[in-house]
Amino acid sequence: MTNDTKAAEIASLLAKLAELMVNQPQEAPRPATMPERVLLKVEEAAARLGIGRTKTYALVKSGDLESVLIGTLRRIPADAVTAYAARLISAQKAA
Repeated sequence: MTNDTKAAEIASLLAKLAELMVNQPQEAPRPATMPERVLLKVEEAAARLGIGRTKTYALVKSGDLESVLIGTLRRIPADAVTAYAARLISAQKAA
């Protein structure tokens, strides 16, 4: 094999490789999935309920919505938000 033949073969192989790389479907990188949070900030709980922050604090103060303190941080269990919404729905159905 001469140098010209080798160069032509290498060029041909590189062209095929380039074509394969261009035509190869690329998978988008998948974002790392975070586990669903167990404790929500007051603002996050309010957003889930579709109400404001002030109303959420009022529900916490009245005891209608369960919350916990972690140091000075107030957090609302995600299942407490679901339970509160379920109570509202069942109370309105009963009325």
